[in-house]
Amino acid sequence: MSEAHSLEDVKKDGDESSKYHVPNLERALQLMELLAQHPAGLGITEISNLLQIPKNSTFRIATTLLNFGYLARDESSKAFTLSGKLLSLGYAAVSDQNLVEKSLDVMRSLRDTLRETVLIGVILNDEGIVLDQVPGLHSFKFWVDVGTRFPMHTAVPSKAMLAFLPQDIQKKICEKMDFKRYTDHTITNLSDFYEALQTIKEKGYAVDFGEEVDAMHCVGAPVFDRNGYPVAAIWITGPADRLPASSFEAIGHTIQEHARRISQRLGYYTT
Repeated sequence: MSEAHSLEDVKKDGDESSKYHVPNLERALQLMELLAQHPAGLGITEISNLLQIPKNSTFRIATTLLNFGYLARDESSKAFTLSGKLLSLGYAAVSDQNLVEKSLDVMRSLRDTLRETVLIGVILNDEGIVLDQVPGLHSFKFWVDVGTRFPMHTAVPSKAMLAFLPQDIQKKICEKMDFKRYTDHTITNLSDFYEALQTIKEKGYAVDFGEEVDAMHCVGAPVFDRNGYPVAAIWITGPADRLPASSFEAIGHTIQEHARRISQRLGYYTT
């Protein structure tokens, strides 16, 4: 087959496949790619002019992406920016293995220090998901299947990440929560949950006082990417007699330090 023939075939294939494109989806993808090149954000008029898309279409596409959490908007300037949701999806769909690889030796070190099972998880589509774990050293230890979903309002990893999310994204997730009561310690309303998130942000680590399972305690801290976005969390879990509330502060700081080591591998550095 000649090269000219091959190129013509490619052109025909491209023309054929373009028949199945969805115009507004194409525009949405172009809009997100454009915003990726302008991290400071762009207004509707700027986006419309740069993409040569009618302003009303631009507004509808941007508003849809905003409502689904893929964009954020500054209330004063009205500029749109990419949210962290795409990054979370990217980690879940493409880079989970990379994230876990960068974390496992640190998780083993944390396990050796605290002797309890250490886990790592992410938030994906407003759900918490366990990515991996390092089993504890005690004869009685907790084991969680990889891929297990955890309740957002009770689990330490989700609370640790939510506390450090941008406020608009945090609000969208929290307002969808079903505050199901599991134990007497479960947080069952949004107001109390926001207070808990504020405390977590101040302390830098999250705790679970048996909020899903009686007498099972957890302590964890967020992992940040190079932009300071909480892309994951690591935590330990164990019985209340081995993890009493009186130990939470010391354990929390230890987990924070290990989470910071993973964050630095992802390019995050504090000043």
